[in-house]
Amino acid sequence: MSTRYWCESAWVDGAVAHGVLLSADDTGTLTAVETGIDTAPSDAEAVHGFILPGGVNAHSHAFHRMLRGRTHGDGGTFWTWREVMYSVAAKLDPQSYETVARAVFAEMLAGGYTSVGEFHYVHHAQDGTPYGTNRPRGDAADPVAEADVHTERPRGDANDDELRAHAMERALARAATSAGIRIRLLDTCYLTGAIDSELSAEQARFGDGTIDGYMDRHAGLIDTFADEFPVNAPGESFVHVGAAIHSIRAVPAANLQRFTELSGPVHVHLSEQPAENDASQAAYGASPTEVLARSGVVDDRLSAVHATHLSDEDIALLGGSGSTIVMCPCTEADLADGIGPARELDDAGAVISLGSDQHVVLDALRETQGLEAGERLRSGQRGRFSPAELITALTEGGARSLDLPVGALEVGKACDFVAVRTDSMRTMGSLDEQIILTASASDVHLTVTGGHVRVRDGVHTELGDIAELYAQAFAVLEMEG
Repeated sequence: MSTRYWCESAWVDGAVAHGVLLSADDTGTLTAVETGIDTAPSDAEAVHGFILPGGVNAHSHAFHRMLRGRTHGDGGTFWTWREVMYSVAAKLDPQSYETVARAVFAEMLAGGYTSVGEFHYVHHAQDGTPYGTNRPRGDAADPVAEADVHTERPRGDANDDELRAHAMERALARAATSAGIRIRLLDTCYLTGAIDSELSAEQARFGDGTIDGYMDRHAGLIDTFADEFPVNAPGESFVHVGAAIHSIRAVPAANLQRFTELSGPVHVHLSEQPAENDASQAAYGASPTEVLARSGVVDDRLSAVHATHLSDEDIALLGGSGSTIVMCPCTEADLADGIGPARELDDAGAVISLGSDQHVVLDALRETQGLEAGERLRSGQRGRFSPAELITALTEGGARSLDLPVGALEVGKACDFVAVRTDSMRTMGSLDEQIILTASASDVHLTVTGGHVRVRDGVHTELGDIAELYAQAFAVLEMEG
């Protein structure tokens, strides 16, 4: 059994190729990539336009999408925005989070993303109690008991308590698989509200008490997901686990070395705000990057998110280690964070990738364009990143950040791609890969993951109208839609 797509033009081996025939096996893994095929074979779907490897969204907070268009009325700051975010986080339970995330992941697919790194820290019940702890299993008001109807695992299974303990994480994984997006769930450590400060009441559900508490829960999550969402062939590997340090504000420096014990990707919010740098200097006499480096965390497994306010020494540390940088241009503009030194980081040896963070937009093309736009605005120069480099950041850079078998149309990788119209009022006349600077999510007319069409002309092939999915999400959170 195989699936085949004939592509009018596609990004293959770092260049535009024409007449590209993609063949995938029944696991959704690419088995052949042929170029120069003039017409579509009878057993292949003809896909017109320009085909890109699926965009990789290396930094997402799914529930932040519920804030879109709701935080601008009084101007405000990053810190006042955060208070609104906490109010939404307080409403989430496993059932509602699955509903919210399903809508968000469906919109991501429509916007040109096929993989996501979900930076997840809403672990426990609203009062900070781990799910499944001292909650009657038959209680109709128990959101975990109600959410268990979504799993085929018998409620009496010996591992039932472990499953219930990871109710929020499982909700996100189910949402991703139902939408058909590949996810690296970045299980986030969040121990302090600020350096040397306890978690606030709003943050209680984010924390695990101690670093040992986090490590134990993280190990349990890995085991649970390995059983419930097994990773098989590249095309079938839809759910993966990674680790994240929320920030040096949220994880004491003495605990950071523990993350070197883990395998796989480690992500961290880094120097998003000058206040974070000031607090780090006051507490540790060093920048956040230097604090991480002293702990051995800065290496080629690390993805530093934002990396906005860096010194030359910080850039040298991140670049010299081959770390990945996750730029989130639309969020950084929305929150007035500033423009990070992406070009200097790349030149120093870091790998640039992209994320949508709080989902001001879910538009892979606009986020990519934002990377170059920020560089032009701060430097006064054009062409800071070539179109090819921008495509690489969106695809291969994100794949490297999340360590997923995606990012290129290559044999052995997942059959994940998006098709962009070349004949719209936005893209008409664009030359080859320069379409990365002219297209928008409105031009994405087909999204494929694991060899299956997930979104066609803006409508999810299984979940239907994405706006209706959001209507359900706002309703379940009792928010005005």
